[in-house]
Amino acid sequence: MKVLLGTRNPAKLQEMRDILGEIAGIEWVSALDLNLPEPPEEGETLEENAVLKAVLYAKSSGLPTIAEDTGLEVAALSGAPGVLSSRFAGKEKDYAANNKKLLELLAGATDRKARFRTVAVLALPDGRFWTSEGVLEGTIAQEPRGSGGFGYDPLFVPEGETRTLAEMSPAEKNAISHRRRALEGLRPLLRVLAENPDLL
Repeated sequence: MKVLLGTRNPAKLQEMRDILGEIAGIEWVSALDLNLPEPPEEGETLEENAVLKAVLYAKSSGLPTIAEDTGLEVAALSGAPGVLSSRFAGKEKDYAANNKKLLELLAGATDRKARFRTVAVLALPDGRFWTSEGVLEGTIAQEPRGSGGFGYDPLFVPEGETRTLAEMSPAEKNAISHRRRALEGLRPLLRVLAENPDLL
């Protein structure tokens, strides 16, 4: 059974493949493989965006689909950038500009608590869907550190760590990440689908 990973972001796609690994009876395909356009993120919450992407991808591909939306929620900024994380500085996926803006807004701030939150959705072509959430608590560093990961990883120090996510190996990051926690919540459903394809 083919299951679509609903993203065109190569870095996010790699993490999803690494985290989910091999599940008996499932072959992963991506929106890049099928040349499917990225649905617009018009939702006002991470949940709305994740559902929108998963449902649209499932309907357009005819395949069960996993999609997700992730936001960085900073306490001193009342939860911003949140749903606007990828376009915080204006232009989508300009990681350096987003990090620069975040540091400027937090200049002099003593409360640097933050969390990454991912909402992952498994959607079927008939419109049914299930959601799962993953959270990683941490703080925002004073300056970017590390060359791994993507997005806000050079600034995010997970709780109990001294390194940023960008200073960790991909395996170390994936073992604790918000994305792993969200995707793991869908694993039992994926196994049920793989064993009972007639449920589709």
